[in-house]
This record gives sequence, structure tokens and C-alpha cells, in this order.
Amino acid sequence: MALGTLTAVPVRVDRVDRTTAAWAMALAPVVAVLLAGLGSLVLAGALLAGLEPLLAAALAVGALALLTRGLHLDGLADVADGLGSGRPAEGALEVMKRSDIGPFGVVALVFAVLVQVLALGALAERGPVAGALGLAAALLSGRLAITWACTPWVRAARPEGLGAFVARSVPYGAAAAATCAALSIGLLGAAWAVAVAVGLAAAAVLLLHVRRRLGGVTGDVLGALAETAAAAALVAAAAL
Repeated sequence: MALGTLTAVPVRVDRVDRTTAAWAMALAPVVAVLLAGLGSLVLAGALLAGLEPLLAAALAVGALALLTRGLHLDGLADVADGLGSGRPAEGALEVMKRSDIGPFGVVALVFAVLVQVLALGALAERGPVAGALGLAAALLSGRLAITWACTPWVRAARPEGLGAFVARSVPYGAAAAATCAALSIGLLGAAWAVAVAVGLAAAAVLLLHVRRRLGGVTGDVLGALAETAAAAALVAAAAL
């Protein structure tokens, strides 16, 4: 379920219930490791082919969008449109359900992708290893943000949909264990653990605002948290 929900990898899910949802969302950082590996291969291959770091970074970010079916980016755009509408929770949620993208969504998408590409490009200038570690920090923080958003302290904003299915399904202990495992990237250098922490902090700010404005999480909110955390982690990694 973690692979099927968070990536474009075709998998067969034989059991779908709250217990499965809890395990899937708790294991989201494992999916991040898979995505980081594939994204790093694209980045390293582009650099070895002689492409400029910025172009290599753009290819890696684009590959990750394909590997996730663009769902997280779509969630970011929908949340930006919903929050930007200025409507009460019910009206904002209706805006988020629309299939079109409004001006707030376009700006959010362009900004997030631009920041990710530029930050990853700066890391790639230091070499493929730095770029790979930056991607790992970004993707780990993004998927950890999803894990924490599914703990009991945040309810679902709607009675149906992915958010309702996974909301409050992950025990705090499981989220804490996943976080400790993800922060082990700091064994390769404290800067990478700091980048993960910065990404989580940025996602926490967004989640607090969303909980206040919308009342809880939706599938779109989970995607927005992942992209926000990834962008913040990449910026932090590039700055350190």
C-alpha cells in the first residue's frame, strides 16, 4: 500500500484496512529511500554524461515527479488554491476537489519546483554524492511529514477519501521510530540530519495552518506536506 499510494510502482494490494494503512504510512520513509536511489541514478547519470548540474537537477526532479505520478505536486497545487481562496473550511475543501488549477496553485507549483531544482543543482555542483544525500534528506523529510500527519493529533478534514482512511492511523511510537531511523542519515554528516529536521519543521508549520483552516488532513494535504518538506530540506542542505 505504501508503494501503491506514494509511487507509480504497480503493486497488488490484497488487504486494505486501517492496520494496513498504519503500516503503510509508517513505512513511508522506506519508500523515500527507493525514490532517492532512483532519483540519484538519474542525477549521477546526467552529471557523468557531462550535463550542467542545474540541468541534471531538473532531470532528477522531473524523474521523481514521474515516479510519484505527480500526485504530491497536484496536492500542493490544490492546497494552495484552497487556502488562497480565503473561504471557510467547507468552501476551501470544495475548491481543492476541483480538477482545474487556479493561480495560487500555479504559483505554488512553479515556486516549489524551481526551489527544488535550484537547490539540488547547487548540491550537484559539489558532486553526485552530495546530490544523492540531498535527495535522500529531502525525500525522507517529505515522507516523514506524511507519517506524522497520520498520527492521532490530526483528524481527517473530510469523512471520505485517502485522508479519512489514513488519518490517526499511525501510533506515535511508530512515527518516532521512523524519525529516528531517518535521522541516521546524520551518520554521514550532521548537515544531512539538520536538513531532514528543517524539512520536517517547514511541514509542521504548514500542517498547523492547515489544521486550523481546514480542520484536518486530506490526501492533497499529505502531498503538499511532502513537497514543502522536500523543498525546505534541499534548501537547508544546499546552505550547509
